[in-house]
Amino acid sequence: MKGKRNPFVAKEGIPFLLVTLIPLVACWHYGYRPLMVVPAALLILFSLIFRDPRRAIPAVPLGVVSPVDGTVIEIKLMDKGSLGDEAHQIFIKVDSLGTYTARCPVEGKIMDFRGALSDSAEASACSGLWVKTDEGDNVVLQFHQHRLGLAPKAFLRYGERVGQGQRCAYLRLAGAAEVQLPINGRVMVTQGQTVIAGVDVLAKLPHP
Repeated sequence: MKGKRNPFVAKEGIPFLLVTLIPLVACWHYGYRPLMVVPAALLILFSLIFRDPRRAIPAVPLGVVSPVDGTVIEIKLMDKGSLGDEAHQIFIKVDSLGTYTARCPVEGKIMDFRGALSDSAEASACSGLWVKTDEGDNVVLQFHQHRLGLAPKAFLRYGERVGQGQRCAYLRLAGAAEVQLPINGRVMVTQGQTVIAGVDVLAKLPHP
């Protein structure tokens, strides 16, 4: 699933592009060509920061695709993941010039940490995107190292279905992404490997 059509940049970045485009056009119109350098440079910079190209999602049943462009920096086993179970944990350092929009690792239903784990002491501390697949597997996506105090912003609601590789959140300059998947899943990447959001497969979930 490729998701809805999207311009080359994320919608959240369009106001920034307009702010730089207006003075650029004004300088051109009134003949102040030397002054075009600053708004032109900002326009290019914002286009890189907010870029969100369409991606061809691979047809990999039970595959867990990378949510971001970046580099795998750590792979380990967790005794107790965000949902209280053993899990594989994959950390990805986000590429500063990668896409601005994160993509959902798997197809399934968006779940609510607090609603489903109301009896758990850890529920209040859980955050991120929790997706339950049709086979009953749980995959969690979390972000870390928020720059400038801007946490990623999800634009999917609890109970909503999401497709594998579908756009799910604005990264907002997050420095790292974490994917948790069932302990009986099979990790298919190695530390140091470069991955592309929505394209490269991080792991495969167990067969039902």
